[in-house]
Amino acid sequence: MLSLAWKAGKQLAIGLKNLPRRTAVALGAEGLGEPTRPDRLWKACALVIPLGLFASWAVQQITLVMSPSIDAWAVRSNPGPITKGDLVMFKLSHPLAGPEPINVTKRALCMPSERISLIEKPSMIAPDAMDGWYYCDGKLLGVTKPYGRNGQKLDYWRPDNGLIKPGTIYVGSSHPSGFDSRYYGPVSIARLSRVVKVL
Repeated sequence: MLSLAWKAGKQLAIGLKNLPRRTAVALGAEGLGEPTRPDRLWKACALVIPLGLFASWAVQQITLVMSPSIDAWAVRSNPGPITKGDLVMFKLSHPLAGPEPINVTKRALCMPSERISLIEKPSMIAPDAMDGWYYCDGKLLGVTKPYGRNGQKLDYWRPDNGLIKPGTIYVGSSHPSGFDSRYYGPVSIARLSRVVKVL
């Protein structure tokens, strides 16, 4: 034990002895034992500090997309009215999404007052279940799956009157396993934020 303490003390003493020389290097000296060059330090700071501040600002503007259902890795806010095909982000609260609300990125696929149709067909995956085929003004939006990745049963949304209600948008993607309005219905426009792809 005393031997370990002695060795640690020795290393500390060597480190303290070299501290002034290392400080000189940090202040712009070309090497250990060389004179300091503060002008080099200020030039480095003039470059590094603005870059660091810009990077800090940029990171706050970008949101990473964790879902493979959207063809984007990162998005940023792009305020304005939402139009068909726009990327939108919102907080999703659903038992299948987990105990806490999560940020979800989807596309606006069927807009208020457009005709939404659901056709139910026997599932190609599970013969004892039905799949929901969703169409917006005759264009196929997506098909449900009877079970999730972990085997949990998925129930799908059934439209009331064949029209997307005012103030709501059907959101989704072309991904066959996307978790979207097929399962929880249209989302209130007030909950949606318009975003654009960065990467």
